Amino acid sequence: GHVTGLDILPELLGYGEKLAEKAGLSERITFQEGDIFAHLPFAEKTFDWAWSMDCIGYPAGDLAPVLQELMRVVKPGGSIFLLAWTSQQILPGYPLLEARLNATCSSYLPFLKGKSPDQHFLRGLRRFEEAGLIEARARTFAGEAQAPLGEGERRSLASLFEMLWGQPQPEVSPEDRQEYRRLCTPGSADFILDQPGYYAFFTYTMFQGKIPDSSESAIGKEIHHRKR
Repeated sequence: GHVTGLDILPELLGYGEKLAEKAGLSERITFQEGDIFAHLPFAEKTFDWAWSMDCIGYPAGDLAPVLQELMRVVKPGGSIFLLAWTSQQILPGYPLLEARLNATCSSYLPFLKGKSPDQHFLRGLRRFEEAGLIEARARTFAGEAQAPLGEGERRSLASLFEMLWGQPQPEVSPEDRQEYRRLCTPGSADFILDQPGYYAFFTYTMFQGKIPDSSESAIGKEIHHRKR
């Protein structure tokens, strides 16, 4: 098979090309610049499936137009998958602090303000059904990190601390801010990643649905007619 990677950032496309070349898959994996929230640079019914991760409608947004655009470029009978980070427990031993920091999460706030509950990512199943996708379902997967951590894991978790809670929020108390810095700052004497037996987990949720082919569309219309 052949896979086409799409992103809005040339830097990420270049990184993907290097990975594909290193794996010896440059002939089977190619990359193209494009914006999923605009008109995709592909003809109708080009792909067997479409997959998006940490992008569409996350943590909240209007899924309807992007689902319609994905449905345009995927063949009847093909599938659409949306996957996004949905939760984490990465400060073991400090659940209340983590809950309070999450309540004013600096990485989510700009994308959640003013959005209705119906636009939250976890309402995606309803959006799939409204778009006309069939066999819509959701699954949640857990990932883990545990000591001893590799250098890459340490860098990733430290970056995650900064991304989630690094920007001061007025709702965070000075005491919580100080505790965050004590636990989450590399080089701190109490840096949580240096604690023996560190363990954390996070979850990703995936929504998937299938574009009906002509026979499935006819069956759906017949069932709808009988219900009426």
